[in-house]
Amino acid sequence: MTLLVRGGAALLAGVALFFAFPPAGLWWLAPVGVAVLVAVLATRERPTLRGGFGYGILAGLGLFIPLLKWIDSMVGALPWIGLGITCALYYGAFGLIATRVARAPGGPVWVAAAFSVTEWARASFPFGGFPWGRLAFSQADGPLLALARYIGAPGLSFVVALLGAALAAAGVAAYRRADRRTFLLPAAAAALVAIGAAAAWPAVGAPSAGREVTIAAIQGNVPEQRWDVATQREAVLTNHLTETHRLATEVREGRQKQPDVVIWPENSSDVSPERDPDVAARIRAAAADVGAPILVGTVHYDGTGRYYNSMILIDASGPLERHDKAILQPFGETMPMRDFFRLFSDYVDLANDFTPGSGPGVVRPNGVPLGVATCYEVAFDRALRGSVENGAQVLTVPTNNATFGRTGMTYQQLGMSRVRAVELDRDVVVAATTGVSALVRPDGEVTRQTSIWTNDHLVETIRLRDGLTPAARLGDWGEVALLVATLCGIAMAIRHDGGLFQPRPRTEEPA
Repeated sequence: MTLLVRGGAALLAGVALFFAFPPAGLWWLAPVGVAVLVAVLATRERPTLRGGFGYGILAGLGLFIPLLKWIDSMVGALPWIGLGITCALYYGAFGLIATRVARAPGGPVWVAAAFSVTEWARASFPFGGFPWGRLAFSQADGPLLALARYIGAPGLSFVVALLGAALAAAGVAAYRRADRRTFLLPAAAAALVAIGAAAAWPAVGAPSAGREVTIAAIQGNVPEQRWDVATQREAVLTNHLTETHRLATEVREGRQKQPDVVIWPENSSDVSPERDPDVAARIRAAAADVGAPILVGTVHYDGTGRYYNSMILIDASGPLERHDKAILQPFGETMPMRDFFRLFSDYVDLANDFTPGSGPGVVRPNGVPLGVATCYEVAFDRALRGSVENGAQVLTVPTNNATFGRTGMTYQQLGMSRVRAVELDRDVVVAATTGVSALVRPDGEVTRQTSIWTNDHLVETIRLRDGLTPAARLGDWGEVALLVATLCGIAMAIRHDGGLFQPRPRTEEPA
């Protein structure tokens, strides 16, 4: 391949990965995209680390620039492109490693491990990490989703990358007219993945004997026109109150079941009911009308100058419990290095200075152990896993996506919630200000969902679930194992090529 052809193929590999994610949701393109990138890295006669890094970055740009377009609607093109380039650097790191380990014995395994480890690095650093665009989150509609129950999101990413690396290894072997034995490992990897996924499905979403509860989600909607801040806040609060009273009417008329808890989205009351008696009274009245406590997205002040992005549980008597968002979005809810980044954009002064919470991630309306991950938190493995470890038997993801308009952000986030449902064996209730709100079963199926930019509500009766899935028990140890596997692959590559930086020529390869 010429340099131009390789570069174009790497870029197209990233574009294929983009279309694997919602809203397109062509999940099968994820292993295809990985396969094309690995083939680009593995077919050159004398691969260089610099070349691997460059081709990896091109693939990353092909994925992240279109995937993160929703950021442009909030802060403009420069931060959007900047974040896309930053994420692409991790694909560059993968390309650098894969250039070597793909050629070592057992190459597909080491390549897949390296891919998952670079995703782990991106989800951890800098500024707390950014897990958006993990391969696992592209598989909500695919047959591999069942594996999330056993190996979690990191393991699911590994499996998708393994399929891609195996496909690339088979293609490269055919290109080189290699011995038939060369095809054994790729074929075995694909067969094991298929068998594992088939074996996992029967346990996914199995019936529960837990207590039956009814949960409602309110989507009040947000006015699309940009009013002044005070008017906008009042309109959002009024919309959610109105929709809750509409639900209460349907309950009284017997058209809906009596809910045990009503969930509002993040930022559904930006005026804190703890500081505004009138707002508190209106929410208490709504809770009394619907006959259930309401989980309200608002702001909590602790009296020392710190404030939190909180979900506060309120019933007819007042506040009961709250979840303070623990994983905050950099450059939105916090602003690291504010003075430095102000040199590039005035948008930094729009970022908040929330304090991260430290609670258990569980509230208990009417005795229902409800795990909460607010918006951005759902992308991080530790958020809802921590809730389940602390006793949550049903999960909710309240989110405010009004800022992102009609972009793919809401659908990408819903895909994450579907993966979490299978990974943790819990029903997941997504409550969004402008949609899509949804009710997700433990097998990842969306049983009910709203349209975008409408006022609506959802009601579902479920059975509570307890216990920990194998993935929840595995925790971070899966990523540690993948890191060890990556280091083993690098060691194998050094031994195979006689050095990491100066691989010996492979005389059997065509020029």
